[in-house]
Order: sequence, then C-alpha cells, then structure tokens
Amino acid sequence: MKFLDVPGLGPVSRVGLGTWQFGSREWGYGDAYADGAARDIVARALELGVTLFDTAEIYGTGRSESILSAALGDRRSEVVVASKLFPVAPFPPVIKRREAGSARRLRLDRIPLYQVHQPNPLVPDSVIMRGMRELLDGGRISAVGVSNYSLDRWRQADAALGRPVVSNQVQFSLARSAPLADLVPFAERENRMVMAWSPLAQGLLGGRYGPDNRPGGIRATNPLFGTENLRRVAPLLDLLREVATAHQARPAQVALAWLLALPQVVVIPGASSVEQLEFNVAAVDLDLSEDEVARLTAAARAFTPVSAARTVVDAVRARLGR
Repeated sequence: MKFLDVPGLGPVSRVGLGTWQFGSREWGYGDAYADGAARDIVARALELGVTLFDTAEIYGTGRSESILSAALGDRRSEVVVASKLFPVAPFPPVIKRREAGSARRLRLDRIPLYQVHQPNPLVPDSVIMRGMRELLDGGRISAVGVSNYSLDRWRQADAALGRPVVSNQVQFSLARSAPLADLVPFAERENRMVMAWSPLAQGLLGGRYGPDNRPGGIRATNPLFGTENLRRVAPLLDLLREVATAHQARPAQVALAWLLALPQVVVIPGASSVEQLEFNVAAVDLDLSEDEVARLTAAARAFTPVSAARTVVDAVRARLGR
C-alpha cells in the first residue's frame, strides 16, 4: 500500500474503501450483505493496508456507520474513519448533535475526518465552519473536510474555519475529470487531499458497456450510460483497454492507477466482494509511464458528455424507434 501524509490525520492509504453500499438497498445489498460480505471486505481491507474508510450519516440512514464500526471492531480507533454531515440546518448546535450521533454509531470518541457532505446554498460556511471549529477545539474530531465543493467554496471554508480544511471529496474519474483544472493543483500547492468518489464512474471505466450494451438497474439512470455518451466515451475506453493490455491489467485498474498517479489524490471505490476489493487495491502497484498518464489525461479532457436532458430525449426516441 502507498500512503499520503495528511495534516491532522497522519498517513492515509491512497486506496480507501467507500461504504455507501453498507446498509443501502439501492444496489441490492440487504441485511445478509451487511452481516457477511461487509465484514469480510473490511477485514481483508485491513490486511491489505487500507486505513481510510469513508461513510456518512445519510448512507442507509446511519446503518453504514454502524455496520462499518462493527466490521472494524477493536481496530476502529487505529484507522482514518471519515464520516459526513448532511448540511440540513447546519447551525453549530445542530452540527454538534449530529456529530455526536455519528460518533455513537461509529463507537468513536473522536471522528478522525468529519466532512460537510455538500455545500449548502443558503447557509454560508461562516456559519457552518463555526460549528466544525467547535468540534475541533473540543477534541470531538481530528480534521475537517468538505465534499462536492468548488475551489472557491473550499477557500471560503478555509477562511471561515481559520485553519486548513484538509480534504475535498469530489466526483473524479477519467470520465469526470474537471478537478484536474483547479482542485488537484490547489491540493498539491497547499498540501491538501482530494478524495475521488465514483473513481470508476459506476463501472463505466471497466470497459464492459457500449451503445449496444447498456446496463440496467440504477446505472441506467446515470446519464453517462446514455447511448450518445457511450458512443462519445469509446475512444477513452479503447485507450484504457490498450494500456491495460500492456500492463496485463484490467481497464478499471488502469483508471484507478491514473488517479493515483496524480498528486494528493486518494480513491475511495466501493466493493461488493472481497475479490473486488483486492482488484481495486492492486491498482496501487500499477505504475503507469508518463506518456500513458499524458495520453489518458488528454483522452479524459477530450470526452465531453451530453447533458442528462439530452440523454432522456435519446432514450424516448429509442423507445419510439426514431
């Protein structure tokens, strides 16, 4: 495993484990998964050197936090557990109560990384960060992070907190490469951490899907899997397959390795099985050449997906045979 030294947190594994699926039913994971596979996945992650485990109070309405805590067992205080506050009425007294609820479910006296799940369009960070600062000063959390923040809002959060907001968790992959333009350079310059959620774009970067082979289930609602976007992403997927073949790897591993080749970036893919976890972690040892990274970056920047509205129109036309 490779690690990133993050102020306030210490060494953080470059490959973490996202636990949205723990306790959630959107992906078909129920009680049997929580009591069996989830525990096995976490145990194997610890064996492989994973130290970053990301959850949130809204994942399974708190069940993800509880399941993760049970799976970590006595090791829970040895790793970097990252949870998130959903910013509904994010005033200091509310923030303190919500953190206490997460800490209780996680069975932690101190949450290592506590994040604001998304920017609140009405409540400014000057208010939100006052509550987070009180948690820091009271020893309830070790570091503050944000999620889905623009660079400008990240800087505003910094100023409001009065100390570094150490991380920003954003949608980031070869298919969603916008953070390359500003968040990654900022993180490198200021010694922060960018946490990439959905680093495989819900499986798009595994190379299995195309215009004539679209997925069903929850993926079918993702605009990236619309017919036009699957056509547009084909050159990127072809390059992923080419690089994967050269390394005797799989396209998804190359997609993760590309993110890990960037400074100050960690990835937090989910895992539905121990095998998938091992597959994801193996990407940390896949060293891409500078030329391969450059070509993948160019292909990522060249991919311009169409909007969700266009995807809906295309789907209706396909059903009507037009």
